[in-house]
Amino acid sequence: MTMKERFQIRRQAVTLFSLFGKQLLVPRLIWSLVPITFAYLFQSPSTIGSPIAGTQSGASRPNVVFIITDDQRWDCMSCAGHPILKTPNLDRLAAEGARFTNAFVTTSLCSPSRASFLSGLYAHSHGVLNNFTDYPRDLPSFPRRLHEAGYHTAYIGKWHMGEEDDSPRPGFDYWVSHRGQGVYYDNEFNVNGKRQVIPGYYTHVVTEIAVKWLRQARPPFLLCLGHKAPHTPFTPEEKYRHVYDHIPINYPWSAYLLEGKPRWIHDRLTTWHGIYGPLFGFREKFPDTSAAGVVDFARFVRSYLATLLSVDDSVGEIYATLREIGELDNTVFIFTSDNGMLLGEHGMTDKRAMHEPSIRIPLLVRFPPVIKPGTLVEEMVLNIDVAPTILDLCGLPPLEGIHGRSFLPLLRGEPVVWRDAWYYEYNYERQFPYTPNVRGIRTKKWKYIHYPHGDGGPDRHKAELYDLENDPEELHNLIDDPRYEKVVAELRARLLQLQQETGALPDRMPIDEGIKPELPEEKIR
Repeated sequence: MTMKERFQIRRQAVTLFSLFGKQLLVPRLIWSLVPITFAYLFQSPSTIGSPIAGTQSGASRPNVVFIITDDQRWDCMSCAGHPILKTPNLDRLAAEGARFTNAFVTTSLCSPSRASFLSGLYAHSHGVLNNFTDYPRDLPSFPRRLHEAGYHTAYIGKWHMGEEDDSPRPGFDYWVSHRGQGVYYDNEFNVNGKRQVIPGYYTHVVTEIAVKWLRQARPPFLLCLGHKAPHTPFTPEEKYRHVYDHIPINYPWSAYLLEGKPRWIHDRLTTWHGIYGPLFGFREKFPDTSAAGVVDFARFVRSYLATLLSVDDSVGEIYATLREIGELDNTVFIFTSDNGMLLGEHGMTDKRAMHEPSIRIPLLVRFPPVIKPGTLVEEMVLNIDVAPTILDLCGLPPLEGIHGRSFLPLLRGEPVVWRDAWYYEYNYERQFPYTPNVRGIRTKKWKYIHYPHGDGGPDRHKAELYDLENDPEELHNLIDDPRYEKVVAELRARLLQLQQETGALPDRMPIDEGIKPELPEEKIR
């Protein structure tokens, strides 16, 4: 019996039992079996197949497909209201499952965020604080837990933890990845320990490998598919290269409204991460503060968006393959990104900062036995919540001592007391000296950000306070307004409390050496 069939029987049983109950003339022997029968029918997905339930074999557990892009903003899907981008395959996942409107990362940087997805931990705990540190080989993760439970596992695509090491990682039966950022065309991959250049466009290459693996995978299986797109240097495939050439694109209005912002945001404007800088190679002569410079910026944004069209095609191919092999509705299908991307907001590009385009990510989950079509989840969920949720859906024991929590109740539409605040952390990087140390707290209404120097002394940058309900684009920094002194004090106290609860104190960080004009090394861009 499939999980979907059992869920249907469960609903019918509820109706019958509530209508007739013990008024039915049922022999005592049958009534003695009712608790056992109902225990089976009423198992939640968090207990189906678990050692405690003891009623499901490993083969009955759902499969998991986990797709993660690189630097995709939360609003870069047509189902999220993007005015230009059309993503029919992502839209289908949202229509047939759940879309999270307030999903965030706790550190907006590729490697730390990826490690948080796998472990359910903040960066200060898992130790991957930059893009050069590998995921600790002895640290539990949801892929390793699934592998230990008998799942057939594969990682295909961009791993991006441990810059120079592309060797197979623990917990995966099949491994196809590469060193560093990879390139969009003719990338060198490590295929189960052997390096080879595979010709073609990156998104298509990893999709074809994933499709081939799925067709021979033994359920239950886990596929992790990591895309390079839409990471810099934005390189659309040929058929999509000019698809947005006719769309006018300008600098966002917030790039001109920097009054009241911290000085470091002004200083960043002409750097590698500013709108007047080299734009990751899209602008040859820089800095360029002229009006004509927007032409390079427009090409920069159009190319970013065009790379996502290939990602959407890839999602459609994975979806079609799951349907072809008869596993679509028995698969927890998750789509997300490791962080967002500033596309000129406040004069910035890249991520790292705590402003909304940087920290907010897409998150879609499809699993028909549990999720009603078109479910919209508005609660604040974090990347650290994904690992416990996957294990919960698969009926496996949770990872111990983690910071995230399962959002399975939200997927079911159940009333649940959920978080009303969370905190953010980012540490200054010498290799990318364009963003200070960042610590902050976000609630549904407020965001408070401050920038510790790293020496334990007073902050040297102005803090930021935004009323997100009335100013969702974070245009007006209220930190200097005396009317909000009490709000700031309360947010500071809550931030400290959240850090204490997650073991982040004492708060260790590097010294902020300031915003610098130098370019990063080419191999790490």
